[in-house]
Amino acid sequence: MANRPVRAATIGEVTRVEQLTPHMVRVVVGGAGLAGLDAGAHTDHYVKILFPPPGVTYPEPFDLAVIRETLPREQQPVVRTYTVRRWRPEVPELWLDFVVHGAAGIAGPWAATARVGDPVRFLGPGGGYAPNPAAGWHLLAGDESALPAIAAALEAMPAGATVKAFIEVENAAEEQKLETAANAEITWLRRDGRPVGEALVAAVRGLAFPAGQVHAFVHGEAGFVKDLRALLRVERGLPMQQLSISGYWRRGMNEDGWQSSKREWNQQVESEQEPAASR
Repeated sequence: MANRPVRAATIGEVTRVEQLTPHMVRVVVGGAGLAGLDAGAHTDHYVKILFPPPGVTYPEPFDLAVIRETLPREQQPVVRTYTVRRWRPEVPELWLDFVVHGAAGIAGPWAATARVGDPVRFLGPGGGYAPNPAAGWHLLAGDESALPAIAAALEAMPAGATVKAFIEVENAAEEQKLETAANAEITWLRRDGRPVGEALVAAVRGLAFPAGQVHAFVHGEAGFVKDLRALLRVERGLPMQQLSISGYWRRGMNEDGWQSSKREWNQQVESEQEPAASR
């Protein structure tokens, strides 16, 4: 099998850093390298940020294909995926929100110490969801990892659209002010020590669905996403055309481990949760 071509990386720089909540940091990326970036069609746009391992620097101009051909794997960039909170093409700039828990992980510690002028190299953006203006109502559900996409979706909703949004966060201090022209009921769910997703699944299960066809966006930790997929796909009988649903991460795994096993996980879940009517 021929090797797939390596996509060229976009190269920007940090232009602003904001502490949104105790554990959420916004890093704004700008620079001439972002001019002409193809973003804005989806509210769940994401980029794959390239982080060099500690102590490793790369020759300029940065060329990912050359790096992957000439350097051992342990010196190649580590890839982490993050949702674009907002794209402002007129600047141009990207807003990227990071969940930070001390020194754990790669992207969080980087965001916590990011400074104006730091280089940011990334692939993308990709994406696949935007609110369907023809839907009868919208369901948005997720944890902190899905908060940027949920916030972007709320801002993109048609005026007056009916929205039920459920967002699970660690505690009250992690709640954010969200803006929308929709008729949105936004419910913040505080874990306060409970397992990730427990409160979220209970809240969505207890929701009295409004009349009309729903368009649902459900993302976050893979375990609760699986539970909500069963609720919507099997118990409620919703077709996949009305759902954008996927695990952004999985407890006990870093992104490398999750991405390498995600396809198999998804296939298993799809097999287990195929509605009886479609078998």
